[in-house]
Amino acid sequence: MNRALILALALLVMPASAQTGSDITPESVAAVDRALAYLADRQNDDGSWNGDIGYKLNQDYRVTSNTAAHPGVTALAGMAFLAAGNLPDRGRYGEVIANATNYILARVSDEGFISDNGTRMYSHAFATLFLAEVYGMSHNREFKDKLQASVDYIVEAQNAEGSWRYLPFAVESDMSITVCQLNALRAARNVGIRVPASTIHRAANYVADSYVGEDQQYMWRGEGYYDLGRGSFRYQAQRYTRSSFALTAAGLAAMHNAGLHGNEIIDAKTLRSIDLDESVDFLRLHYDWVSGDSQWKFHYFYWYGHYYATQALYVMGGAAWNWYYPQIRDEIVESQNASGAFPNTEGPGEPFSTAVGALILSLPYGYLPIFQR
Repeated sequence: MNRALILALALLVMPASAQTGSDITPESVAAVDRALAYLADRQNDDGSWNGDIGYKLNQDYRVTSNTAAHPGVTALAGMAFLAAGNLPDRGRYGEVIANATNYILARVSDEGFISDNGTRMYSHAFATLFLAEVYGMSHNREFKDKLQASVDYIVEAQNAEGSWRYLPFAVESDMSITVCQLNALRAARNVGIRVPASTIHRAANYVADSYVGEDQQYMWRGEGYYDLGRGSFRYQAQRYTRSSFALTAAGLAAMHNAGLHGNEIIDAKTLRSIDLDESVDFLRLHYDWVSGDSQWKFHYFYWYGHYYATQALYVMGGAAWNWYYPQIRDEIVESQNASGAFPNTEGPGEPFSTAVGALILSLPYGYLPIFQR
């Protein structure tokens, strides 16, 4: 099948809003097809996908359980199929999505925590987001109670700072994990699940408190990854901590999810404001710190950062999107190996990176409600 025909067939099944003509190429369509085939071939019998379970430790990934069923990876893989236009029990990959959904549902504890093999709050948030998207796209009411329980768990685990950490009910906070929870809460609220407005408001304030309003010196700047430039978002709001392309992309996406755009005053008493245009400028200046010839290319920093940068800049559209998306799209397409996987030099492994890569390439299709303009 020639390239023109591949693109024409893809456009026939895409929503009108996705048929931009420039965001989607024959190569990106084919890459998504190969990535989904790779993922479908590697799904476990229980509906899960494997990944190295662990956590970020500085710039490394500390593995606690090798190649085990991973709810977070499973959720991302499931969303990759949804983002390409597949639905549970319908179409070529309907059974794949249905099995992934059943696996996630089976891991919802009585308290509402979604975990397996020691996974933590990152995975819980991705799993909740996936369930919310399935619920919204399939109108399957059979698992509404479990979705509500997983949302309630996020609400109850929010700490005094309005944030979350790696482990449930932790006292300390982490902006990157907060963004994951915000995404899940927004998706759930969009499909009619009960989410207190105060929970979202407090979390959005925490992310806003992470915003860097002016350039600050940072001792690790020379390493070519961390920085504290104007418009960036810090790792922890209440502390003098690092920022990066990935953290700033996450903060930018979170602000959009909370309904903030451009340059806005977010505290009438103090006149505290954030300028998201400066956050976009930060991403522009630091793109090469994580992509291209960077040593962090295909590291989990890379996949995490571009997962959120794609979401944030897609919503913004215009010049920012036109600058960003063609280069990351083509970089991901060109990285695909013969198996259909995208590389992951550090992190949970290739099912993870392949799921995220397919999500990034499929976002302009416009199928996932959480990522729509």
